[in-house]
Amino acid sequence: MNLFQLIRQRRRQLRSDFDIERQMSEIEESCIPSYCHPNPLAAAISWWRLVAARNLYRDVGIPGDILDFGAATGEIAHILGLPTGYHFVEEADGLAELLLRQVPGASRLQIDTLPAGRFATIFALDSLEHNQDVGGLVLRLVRALQPDGRLILSGPTESSLYRLGRRIAGFDGHYHTTTIFDIESTLAKSLQRLQIRSVPPAGSLFRISAWEHRT
Repeated sequence: MNLFQLIRQRRRQLRSDFDIERQMSEIEESCIPSYCHPNPLAAAISWWRLVAARNLYRDVGIPGDILDFGAATGEIAHILGLPTGYHFVEEADGLAELLLRQVPGASRLQIDTLPAGRFATIFALDSLEHNQDVGGLVLRLVRALQPDGRLILSGPTESSLYRLGRRIAGFDGHYHTTTIFDIESTLAKSLQRLQIRSVPPAGSLFRISAWEHRT
């Protein structure tokens, strides 16, 4: 199955799993409404961001266990080809239970009890900006990263173009507590940046970056 077919399959599955309009208040902070958006451009941007994170992982990632922080339905696991050693943090029980049914071998963990130095790769994809204690969360994730591990981060730029796009797409929630630039600045206190990419490359709406421990 090629990537386009996989994304189409996942969109169909998500539409089957959720009544987007009725459940919007439950899932608005996840990317599920964007992945399933009826506007092809709005949906494509969301999946493009996810594919960019996968490509960055392929470029700089190392073998070993993966942690997906704020996983929702674990779409990065599907895009990666359902890897072994996949662990996730997701506070919404309904989303976590669905992920466990659909991702064989997945393991749910809690942010406050992550094992130190455990993970080769940590994904924090469009998740940290929803939290008040970003600094505390970053410290927990950095502690859980193995010495030669990689952390892959993504988030919206909150630019005027991004806000316009959200309004056009019909999303009017105000649940981002910070910006990707502030999160990157916080992360830079503990890690050093390896690579950064933008989606789309012109008129950046999302920034995707890879980080490692300082040498």
